[in-house]
Amino acid sequence: MPVINRVADRAEEITEWRRDLHMHPELQYDVHRTAAFVADKLKGFGCDEIVTGIGKTGVVGVIHGRKNNGKVVGLRADMDALPINEETGLAYASKTPGKMHACGHDGHTAMLLGAAQHLCETRNFDGTAVVIFQPAEEGGAGAKAMLDDGMLDRFKIQQVFGMHNYPGLPVGSFAIRPGPIMAAADRIWIEIEGVGGHAARPHKSVDTVLVGAAIVNALQQIVARNVDPLDNAVVSITLFQAGFTDNVIPQHALLRGTCRSLRADVRDLLERRVTEVAQGVALLHGARANVRYQRDYPVVVNNPDATDFALSVAREVAGEGRVDPAAIPVMGGEDFAFMLQERPGAFIFMGNGDTANLHHPAYDFNDKAIPFGTSYWVRLVETAMPA
Repeated sequence: MPVINRVADRAEEITEWRRDLHMHPELQYDVHRTAAFVADKLKGFGCDEIVTGIGKTGVVGVIHGRKNNGKVVGLRADMDALPINEETGLAYASKTPGKMHACGHDGHTAMLLGAAQHLCETRNFDGTAVVIFQPAEEGGAGAKAMLDDGMLDRFKIQQVFGMHNYPGLPVGSFAIRPGPIMAAADRIWIEIEGVGGHAARPHKSVDTVLVGAAIVNALQQIVARNVDPLDNAVVSITLFQAGFTDNVIPQHALLRGTCRSLRADVRDLLERRVTEVAQGVALLHGARANVRYQRDYPVVVNNPDATDFALSVAREVAGEGRVDPAAIPVMGGEDFAFMLQERPGAFIFMGNGDTANLHHPAYDFNDKAIPFGTSYWVRLVETAMPA
């Protein structure tokens, strides 16, 4: 069964919702307008139960099918934007300076709302669909916050599914794989203390700029020489702060960055070696390094059976040749991993076409993808719980 006709007919309406959300981006847990927008739509659709304030600002809608065999499936979309100045020049561009939907969460929210509208009208399933609208995916662990509020047990969710748009993948296509599909995402802070002094007398100082540069270079050798070449890992330093003028060698410097991995043992190795390398290089130069390593999002691990099921649904919507069953894992992080640690389920990528990359100021969600993503959600519910 390809794209659902009724969904295709409503694509323009869903697009209007998406563009409204795009114009009013909100960050992390401060998604009050977005959450109110979602709750109002769900109420208008006739959801059987709507609960707000889960995980601070999350929204959950409950939709019962024509019959109730006791099966409950959860569908999750994220609502938050990013602290980026938009550079698209679109008529519906962000109206809030410094905030932008640069990851497509506006599209994710709109598509799940479209699916909820259809499911409320048709009820062509035997069981319960729970639509989950989550805040703070972008670094705030909103998924964990919703779990900590008891969401899964409260709504008796047995399986949970997620989806994310993917620039470079053609519109109307999907990609998925069993097992690890997105990386664990960890944070690192390295505080360097040297000996400050006059820039013209470097021999009387311990230059934290030089030490920091040496640490950055040395950290890259962890992946090159400590991680098995057949494994996956990333160490990236993305912030280097030191000094405040041109004639003073700074006493302190700060490095920040991220580590990514797909295996628990590699994650352990990265944590150990980042600390050893940073402290060792600092000591070699006569400085000191204080390292803090924070484990954030776990690896996104797709359940094999749930992946096979999601794959079959995607093939019904897109066609056999437009679904990749062996997608290459992505080293980006995704807090849907917390939900998959608690319930079987699967995370799938949906084509966004030839657009700017995620987190880029020129990115825009491709509205042509809306009928495919919305139909996927509807067909997943109807197939998982046939009437």
